[in-house]
Amino acid sequence: MPIKNRFSEMQGEITAWRRDIHENPEILFDTHRTSALVAEKLRDFGCDEVVEGIGRTGVVGVIRGKAQGSGKVIGLRADMDALPIHEQTGLDYASKTDGAMHACGHDGHTAMLLGAAKYLSETRNFDGTVVVIFQPAEEGGGGGKEMCDDGMMDRWGIQEVYGMHNWPGRPVGSFAIRPGAFFAATDVFEIGFEGLGGHAAKPQETVDTTVMAAQAVLALQTIASRNADPVDQVVVSVTSFETSSTAFNVIPQRVTLKGTVRTMSPAMRDLAEKRIGEICAGVAQTFGGTAAVDYVRNYPVMVNSEAQTEFAAEVARSVSGACDDAPLVMGGEDFAFMLEERPGAYILVGNGDTAAVHHPEYNFNDDAIPAGCSWWAEIVEQRMPAA
Repeated sequence: MPIKNRFSEMQGEITAWRRDIHENPEILFDTHRTSALVAEKLRDFGCDEVVEGIGRTGVVGVIRGKAQGSGKVIGLRADMDALPIHEQTGLDYASKTDGAMHACGHDGHTAMLLGAAKYLSETRNFDGTVVVIFQPAEEGGGGGKEMCDDGMMDRWGIQEVYGMHNWPGRPVGSFAIRPGAFFAATDVFEIGFEGLGGHAAKPQETVDTTVMAAQAVLALQTIASRNADPVDQVVVSVTSFETSSTAFNVIPQRVTLKGTVRTMSPAMRDLAEKRIGEICAGVAQTFGGTAAVDYVRNYPVMVNSEAQTEFAAEVARSVSGACDDAPLVMGGEDFAFMLEERPGAYILVGNGDTAAVHHPEYNFNDDAIPAGCSWWAEIVEQRMPAA
């Protein structure tokens, strides 16, 4: 079953939805306009149930098939939030909000799932129930976890859940997936080094936190090079170095480092957290200062279930003719929280030769819409075939 003709017919309409969302980006949980638009369209489509306010500003739509004998319930999830980036695309539908843009394609994800929801509401050609999930705050806010914490999976009896993300650099409408660990766990840390500030002309009278913290930045890289098994994955990145004084002639009393850790296994996550604490304490003690580490575990490793991944790949092959093996991704994805609660799979759909996600010149490729919508619809119709 190739791309459904219905989605080719609907492409202009879905594109218009997508561009409207793109023009009006909203960050984290502040997706009030987008959530309202989604809820309004789901009601217009004739969904059997539409519920707002799940996970603060998330929206859930329920579509029952023409038969219910299978008892199956499948969840399909799209993210709605934008990023705090100033858009530089020059598009006629570019962001109208300064400092916010859809730089990751969530506008496309939302529009494609809306397209699939409209089609499924029209046809009902399946035996069971589909729950369409529109999630806020994927970009660091943990909106997926909040929707799960609100009891979404149990409330609607979701048994399996599927997600999708566009992927620049892949041919438009092509697919890639992998079973098991796919996207990395993403943690953050803040380290405060305390010393004794003073005059830069008299360093012997100080405990120099700048030197202390600089040594720590270098030493933290030994977690990957000397503590981790070379065949495992860990990335430790210090991304901010801030002193308590910006004067030319002052040795600061305090330096704060911030950064992120990416890992693919619970054991490596534990190791990274442990070694960051030990290294910073040791370096600070060497120089006569102290270090306080605040390590926060954010998104867990996103793990695709074996059986659901193979099924998702089969559906992708039926839509586009092929489905490639995807590489490991050290970026984070809070669909991981949903996959911790239910078996399921997450797939990549090609966005063509565009700027990378999170770049101010990125734009979702509307030519990917028919393939993405068809995959959503086929997940439902093939997993819950009507008699």
